[in-house]
Amino acid sequence: MHSQRQRLPNHFITLVGITLLFVLGAHSPVHALEYFQRNHAAMGTQFHFHVHAESAQVANTALDEAISLIEAINQIASDYLPESELSRLNRAPAHQPIPLSDDLHALLTRSIEISALTEGAFDITAAYAVQNWRRARRQQQLPKPELTAKAISMTNWRALEINHHQRTLTKTQPEILIDLGGIAKGYAADAALTILRQHGITRALVAASGDLAIGDPPPGKSGWPVTLRSFAAKDSPSPDVTSEILLHNCACSTSGDLHQYLELDGKRWSHIVDPATGLGLTRRIAATLIAPDSTTADALATAACILGPQKALQLLQDRPGISFRITELDEAHPHRPHLTISGPAFKPTAQ
Repeated sequence: MHSQRQRLPNHFITLVGITLLFVLGAHSPVHALEYFQRNHAAMGTQFHFHVHAESAQVANTALDEAISLIEAINQIASDYLPESELSRLNRAPAHQPIPLSDDLHALLTRSIEISALTEGAFDITAAYAVQNWRRARRQQQLPKPELTAKAISMTNWRALEINHHQRTLTKTQPEILIDLGGIAKGYAADAALTILRQHGITRALVAASGDLAIGDPPPGKSGWPVTLRSFAAKDSPSPDVTSEILLHNCACSTSGDLHQYLELDGKRWSHIVDPATGLGLTRRIAATLIAPDSTTADALATAACILGPQKALQLLQDRPGISFRITELDEAHPHRPHLTISGPAFKPTAQ
């Protein structure tokens, strides 16, 4: 008796075929990502791009678009370019609604929010004070008292009123000037990282000087290595001390007078201007701040230096997604810098 071969049902064959395709597909090698790096000078600093992409073509297309966007933001937010949107806004009279582009509206809105959060430690209307202090640093002498008084009188973030429905800004006080230097680079880094993600490049880091917008970690890594700098003890052979943390999908900014300062008559003045005094800080302080986005981190890192450790703890320690590390060098104890840490991103360090 001859046995007969049974024909399998068509639906069974189809099911097996799909299963084999799924199994083979699951074990097929994933196309390896290539690493690409590019630098671009903009907004008075260097932007550094670190990306992992499928090909040079994908990377270059995304990077070109990201850089074009940074340049467009500079045309909006620069106080150096005479025909930038910000420069035109600064020339506009008080008590008159001025239309805003989407980017300038976003920048001004976030700036005012952070001014309120930090009780004015971050204040984009300290523009004249910043200009006055830059001039003093170049001339190696303190500003005249009358100029400092003028700078303080022109600093008032509450004199900025935004109509969000009509997208306009009204300056309610004459002579108000705006300087976005403390937030615009972080905003541009965020915007560039968004462009990279739109092109499918999620494993990327955009660094605008000390302002980092950080995406997914590099392949096979748990995060991007970020070097933290703080003061070395007095008479140390190294000007600062470094440590490293790994970060992903967040932002990190550092501010302080580690390297930018002015010494007059034995007194050290920071390049960071306190809006309340119109002068540079005199405390030795540096802050590294981690936040969900670089726009926030950029502004709050400078604000943390102005606030000081205790006030920063009071105002920022319960903010979602915010971690910071503040190093202060007390001249009374120059051999032992004091470290203040808040948030889960930094591990406690022995004092």
